[in-house]
Amino acid sequence: MSEELLTEVRDGVLIVTINRPEAKNAMNQAAAEGIAAAMDRLDAEDDLRVGVLTGAGGTFCSGMDLKGFLRGERPTVEGRGFGGVVQAPPKKPLIAAVEGYALAGGLELMIACDLVVAHKDAKFGIPEAKRGLVAAAGGVMMLPDQIPERIAMELALTGDFIGAERAYELGLINRISDGPALEGALELATAIAANGPLAVRISKAVMKESRGWPMEERYDRQGKLIAPVFMSEDAREGAAAFAEKRKPNWKGK
Repeated sequence: MSEELLTEVRDGVLIVTINRPEAKNAMNQAAAEGIAAAMDRLDAEDDLRVGVLTGAGGTFCSGMDLKGFLRGERPTVEGRGFGGVVQAPPKKPLIAAVEGYALAGGLELMIACDLVVAHKDAKFGIPEAKRGLVAAAGGVMMLPDQIPERIAMELALTGDFIGAERAYELGLINRISDGPALEGALELATAIAANGPLAVRISKAVMKESRGWPMEERYDRQGKLIAPVFMSEDAREGAAAFAEKRKPNWKGK
């Protein structure tokens, strides 16, 4: 793993930190490859339940490393897109812990995550148009799915920023933290990790995939995904733990 991307495990949570504070965590190829590898690890290891993506030095990510761009470097991974994650997020939940700025590609990394905890002073935006560019790593496509279209259009065309309170009002972020965003994200991750891992993973899959299903096929398609959950050992363990007034011992199967 590159020094530009750090990982740490705490109680089933994989913390992934973009470690380029001198460049405001601008995304380069090494960091993108590191994130892709970390997402593969998150999905592959049964003991890992949730991922948290954050940045070192008080900034989440300021976008693409423009110096690298001018050298011909592209901070993408084949099949995974910008930052190694925007086109192929993990199957398990991924939380963004945002300090400082989530701008341009940084915002696109953030909205590729399932949940967002941000510090009260965080700023968000897709200012690519100010540089003669387009937010092509999902910003102009995905942002209108997450906030009202007219607001997304304004952000894309003006390049202006919004603060944490406005982002929360719009539903772009889940929680605002007075303290370190990572602490708030870990609190949220702990609540998720306490639940049945198979149920969590399939719940995420249904919520993500069903938006593109024809209305008349939704329940049939959902049934195929959730059937293994209801037949799983975890489903029986969850019911037994409730009846016996104890914490469940999840196996993820």
